[in-house]
Amino acid sequence: MSVFRVVRRTALPADEAWRRITDWPAHGRRVPLTRIVVETPGPTGTGTVFVARTGLGRAGFDDPMEIVRWEPPGAGRPGRCRLEKRGRVITGWAEIEITETAPATTSASPPEGRTVVCWAEELRVGFLPRFLDRVTARTGRVVFGRVVDGLLRGQGR
Repeated sequence: MSVFRVVRRTALPADEAWRRITDWPAHGRRVPLTRIVVETPGPTGTGTVFVARTGLGRAGFDDPMEIVRWEPPGAGRPGRCRLEKRGRVITGWAEIEITETAPATTSASPPEGRTVVCWAEELRVGFLPRFLDRVTARTGRVVFGRVVDGLLRGQGR
């Protein structure tokens, strides 16, 4: 399996970063040839199921996911979400942690972001041989890095 992490700092408060990062349909608008449909009625929480459909027409695949942990950020505690990927083509998990920290400021450097977003994922693409796991992880890091960056900037709506 391929494991990768994407870590970003943002000036957004943790609750706004959480709202943006857990806007599942917005993810689909950031990933080429992908559409995400939430299949369970809201609000989002443990047990929510959504499917990412990637491809053109009949040439594509579904990536069904279920939220198995849902803890939005609160007073002094990070937000945590865990997704289990349950498809025939893609399996694995993703964990999101969003932590608000006090901004670090010094006279020598500009203030850093006040919230840290960490996306960790273990990804297995069923038809790819295991020797390509490093390439898959590198590709995942690039793609999800762009998704996270766009969502935090408010793009993808």
